[in-house]
Amino acid sequence: MAPRPFPPTTSLPPLARLPSCTFAQISQAIDNLHAIYCCPPTRLRPRIALPGRKTLPKHLIHDISVPDSGYASAEGEDGDEEDCTLEEMEDPTYDPDILRSDSFEREYAIRWLTGFTARSDAWVCATDEEAEMDARAALVDTAAAMLGAFAGKEEEEDITRIFTFPTGPASAAVHVELNDAPLLSDDHTSVGLQSWGSSILLAERMCLDPAAFDLAPSPNSALRVLELGAGTGLLSIAAAKLLASTSFRPTLLATDYHPLVLANLRANVMTNFPASTAPPVDVLPLDWQCPVYEGPLSNQFDVVLAADVVYHPEHAQWIKTCVEHLLVAERGVFWLIIPIRPTGRHEGMCNTVEAVFPCAADVMGREQPELAILTMEGLNKHNGVGRADEGGYRLYKIGWV
Repeated sequence: MAPRPFPPTTSLPPLARLPSCTFAQISQAIDNLHAIYCCPPTRLRPRIALPGRKTLPKHLIHDISVPDSGYASAEGEDGDEEDCTLEEMEDPTYDPDILRSDSFEREYAIRWLTGFTARSDAWVCATDEEAEMDARAALVDTAAAMLGAFAGKEEEEDITRIFTFPTGPASAAVHVELNDAPLLSDDHTSVGLQSWGSSILLAERMCLDPAAFDLAPSPNSALRVLELGAGTGLLSIAAAKLLASTSFRPTLLATDYHPLVLANLRANVMTNFPASTAPPVDVLPLDWQCPVYEGPLSNQFDVVLAADVVYHPEHAQWIKTCVEHLLVAERGVFWLIIPIRPTGRHEGMCNTVEAVFPCAADVMGREQPELAILTMEGLNKHNGVGRADEGGYRLYKIGWV
C-alpha cells in the first residue's frame, strides 16, 4: 500500500528558497501532490473511530478535513520553515480523500504550483549536470500539467464523515455521521460547513465522561443544552445520543449563523435520527452580534457548548454577552474549547477569551454574580486531528461566580 500523503501546507518547500532545493525535494513534493489530486478517490466512506477505552487515547481520531479558510499559518512563498523531507516529518496518517476535499489545501497547492512554474527557469539551471537539468525540466512539465488539470476540474464535492466515540464500560459507543461540505472561498462565515478538530476533541471527552460535562441523564428534570456556532452539529448530536436514555426528554438546540451552514446542520440531524418524527436536536439561527432571544431561545439553558468559535477580536465579547443572557443562574456551565494558532491571520485569538472572561479567583466575593473561568485545561495536538496551524487547544469551564 502506498504511503498516505501529507497536507500541502506542511509539505511543500518554501518558494523563496527554491534555487537551493534539490531535485529529490521538488520531486517528492510533486509526487505528494499527485497522490492527493491525481489519484482516484476511494469508494469507501472514511470511518473515523476511537479506541474503546476509558482513558484518553494518544491518537484520538483521524481528522484533517477542516479547511482553514483564512486561518492557516502557511503563506506559500515567504515561510521560514526548515527544509525537510517527508520522511523526516511525523506521520499524521492523513487520508487522501479528506485532503482532496479540503478547499484551502487545494488553493494552497495551486498557488505553490503557479509560483513554482513561474520561477522554474532558475531552478532548472541551478545544476551543472545535463542529465539532471533534463530531469528538472521534465518535473516542471509535470507541475505545469498538474496545474492545468486543476483549472479543468469541477467543484469539490461533499464528504461523509463517520465518527465512533467510546463511552464508559457499561455504555455503547456513540456513532455520529456528518456531511462536510466545501467551504465558500468568498465567505469566511461558512467555516461551519466542515467539522473542526476542537469539536472532535470535546465530543470525545464528553462521551468518555458525560457527568463531568453535566450531560448525565437526570432522573428529576429535563436538561436544556445549547450549542453556539454548531457548524456540522457534532457536539449537539453527540450530546443528544448521550442523553437518549433520560426519563425526561431533554431540550437540545444547535445554533449557527450562515444559511448554508444551518441547512447542512439540519440535514446532519436528520441523518443521525432518521426514524424520529421529532428529532431531539432543534436548529435555529443565532447572530451573536445582534441576538434575538425568541422561541426556544427565550428560556435559559443548563449547559452551553462551543468549539472553535473565536476568530475575530470581538467574538469573545459577543459570545459572553449571549451566554450571560442564555445560561441559567448559579448551576449553569459553559464549555468552550478553542485552538491555539501561534501564527497566521488569527494568531492570538485564543487570548481574547481570557481578556473577556476573568478568572474565578479575581471576581470571588463581588456583590453581583459574573461569568468567570472556573478551570482551564491545555490539550496537546494529536496526530490526524485539526489543521496544520493549530498548536494545541484550551478547554474552558466557565460559570457564574
